[in-house]
Amino acid sequence: MSSTETGTRTVAGPVDGTPREAPGSGAAGQLADVLVATGRPHRPSAFAASAAFGWRAVLKIKHVPEQLFDVTVFPVMMTLMFTYLLGGALAGSTGDYLQFLLPGIMVMSVVMTTMYTGVSVNTDIGKGVFDRFRTLPIWRPAPMVGYLIGDAFRYTTASLVILVVGLVMGYRPEGGVPGVAGAIVLLVVFSFAFSWIWTMFGLLLRSEKSVMSVAMMVLFPLTFLSNILVEPRTMPGWLQAFVEVNPVTRLTAAVRGMASGSWDTAEITWTLVASAALIAVFGSLTMRLYNRK
Repeated sequence: MSSTETGTRTVAGPVDGTPREAPGSGAAGQLADVLVATGRPHRPSAFAASAAFGWRAVLKIKHVPEQLFDVTVFPVMMTLMFTYLLGGALAGSTGDYLQFLLPGIMVMSVVMTTMYTGVSVNTDIGKGVFDRFRTLPIWRPAPMVGYLIGDAFRYTTASLVILVVGLVMGYRPEGGVPGVAGAIVLLVVFSFAFSWIWTMFGLLLRSEKSVMSVAMMVLFPLTFLSNILVEPRTMPGWLQAFVEVNPVTRLTAAVRGMASGSWDTAEITWTLVASAALIAVFGSLTMRLYNRK
């Protein structure tokens, strides 16, 4: 039996003769025709895939705004605490110390935030999300680069928050807008490169707590044993030797110089070369682990 009352071909049921849709007709048949007629979409470019994963990282912040506490509340606390606690003793006045301290606090807050890249990677591995990423026909490093793009937004946010707080407190950068903007860009570039270290640990270690523990053991000496809070010349000789080769010291000197209007070409070049080296070494190691894990 067939019927054309609604434009759909039907056949009699095998038992009671009730009209039923024939195979390949109705909504299911139309959907099949559309899918067959449509060509396979083009493979996304490396930039498009990385941007999509970067937007995913930003959306995670949107849905869990508490993730911004470490780049908003923590930097404000650090700026206020060190300025009013140490300013009078080290520089004679909080105003003079703030001119020296603020670029260093900016570096400290952003560099310490880089560890959350590895934490995010490790969390997604634990939830099985990375297994889904590996099956997608996309550029292989796209998920990792996406994490770092999202974190670059966090780094920029932290830098701007500290700058605004400093301006309210009386900080006046002699480098003006170009100097401050260049300092923030340089800081974000270095932090982007430095974050590859923690993506590697995020793949290596078993839990996010392990990633944070290892990161803190590395970041605390690097940030506090540097020129962020005081000039190295006041330190013992053996400590000065470590401080001089500390990459955070070179980064702080470059950022501080750009903000003050004296662009130290040697320090800026060193920071850019170090950033390229970090990406080349730890980026390669991260992708090797990612492909094998």
